[in-house]
Amino acid sequence: MLRATRHEKLLSLLGTEGVLPVREIARRLGVSEATARRDLTALGRAGRLTRVYGGAVAAQRVGHEHPFGESAADDGEDKSAVAARAAELVEDGDVLLLDIGTTTLRLARLLRGRPVTVVTSNLAIYEELRDDPEVALLLLGGQVRRNYQSLVGFLTESSLRQLYVGRLFLGTSGVLPDGSVLDSTDVEVPVKRAMLAASRQVVLLATAAKFPGETGLARVCGPDEIDTLITNQAADPATLAVFREADVEVVTV
Repeated sequence: MLRATRHEKLLSLLGTEGVLPVREIARRLGVSEATARRDLTALGRAGRLTRVYGGAVAAQRVGHEHPFGESAADDGEDKSAVAARAAELVEDGDVLLLDIGTTTLRLARLLRGRPVTVVTSNLAIYEELRDDPEVALLLLGGQVRRNYQSLVGFLTESSLRQLYVGRLFLGTSGVLPDGSVLDSTDVEVPVKRAMLAASRQVVLLATAAKFPGETGLARVCGPDEIDTLITNQAADPATLAVFREADVEVVTV
């Protein structure tokens, strides 16, 4: 792979995934960790990414008009299809909890003009819905993660403990063959688990690209904590079978 091509692929990965450790970057690009570090150093000097402890994050993610690297994603149509099917589950008057992620953001766009209540730690969703008079919008408190446009920490978790909503739309960075739902950053995991505890029904939104996936540092939950899974028809059949065995309603689009 040419150096320039590798650099663009690296930036695309960071745009989609957020923070990635050097080892994972090297694995994704099929290069040594030494080469990955040299690439990170070169792109950092060019101002195209920001080095963080153990890895890097794409510089354009901060304040970018496409949160979470949405413009760099290669499964945009799949995400839109999943979001559209999720929106069909929503009825007027519902109280919804929306997780961070590009698919939940697409869902939020489909909720504009609907008389629903949306609770979220997702600042991109807040920006999407804050001027909509029909949507009652509750923004959870907490520490701002600018690269993920999210709120995390004990204030976020404490706020969630005061709530009990009808339905959570949960995102994920990857799903293991045993049905384990993963997240790529450990600081988001306590918030996601608090969201699970605050919801009567949990709907997992995961495109086919997440099955099976090993993109994630921490396990959020297993299939037994999911009520409905919405994914694409190309999702891994064996993994979907695990969810069905756990009495999860699997919806493919």
